[in-house]
Amino acid sequence: MNTEMAYILGMITGNGEIQRGATTTTISIDVPHKKLETEFQKDVGIYVKASITDIRQILEPLLGTSLKFIQNPNISILSFTKPNEDYLMRELLRYVGYASSANNIRIAPEVFDFTLDERKQFVKGFADVAGYIRRSNYAFTEPNYRVYFEIPHNWELVADFSNLLKSIDVPVQNIDWAHPNMRDGNLTKYNQGKPDFWKKEHQIKVWAVEYQSIGFAVLHKQEALDYFANEQRIHIEVQRNKKTSDVTHRYYWELTSRNRNKPSHPGENDEFIPKEIRGKHYDSWTTIAADMGYGEDL
Repeated sequence: MNTEMAYILGMITGNGEIQRGATTTTISIDVPHKKLETEFQKDVGIYVKASITDIRQILEPLLGTSLKFIQNPNISILSFTKPNEDYLMRELLRYVGYASSANNIRIAPEVFDFTLDERKQFVKGFADVAGYIRRSNYAFTEPNYRVYFEIPHNWELVADFSNLLKSIDVPVQNIDWAHPNMRDGNLTKYNQGKPDFWKKEHQIKVWAVEYQSIGFAVLHKQEALDYFANEQRIHIEVQRNKKTSDVTHRYYWELTSRNRNKPSHPGENDEFIPKEIRGKHYDSWTTIAADMGYGEDL
């Protein structure tokens, strides 16, 4: 293992697809543009293309083959193909197990034994393809800015990635679970005739200042992170006259819970929800997190 290998493994885990053939395997990685322009009125596609150039220079010597790059208006796609017997491919496939995509992948237990730098690079690779930061993603009021990681329909990966963040001492501020009690807690959409409204992607949210020590390799994301983390830091230290870490470096089990009771939702028994928590009612994201395996002693 090395930092380059950890980085590409993070990319595959975050938004990859594995197509196994009889003699070769192709791995493709999606880099969504999300918005056509950055917060600073610049073309996301240009930033991504420049970032991919840097990423290719780092990864191609490791892969021993060229990374193909296709850019569409809303997404860029990286891919490479190697023989199944190739040592690197065997190692990558070993780490992802029998997964075919980010929808069913898990973070292998061995990843938690990586060095600190390797785990940080894994997280950075994951963030470059599944992490976002924008002005609108704040908590309560500006400038409480956050980085958020989108994980579609893979409940176990949410807990895995949250635990990996914990292993590098980055607290999760919130998890917006794709659960009816979280996404439609007052049954508003259900009563509007939209019973499946809550079946969205999960979002793991981290304070911008807490994630800044990891960062992004994709340029427009790093630029936005530095800007919003600085805004958050100035607000805490200058306007509130507090130490930043005293405000942001806290795990949910270190905070006093103030949960509001929510009504039961018919979707609590839906097959979309994993059996470990299906049929249970939740008033807080933290209780789901604990039941799914993300907590102080889990």
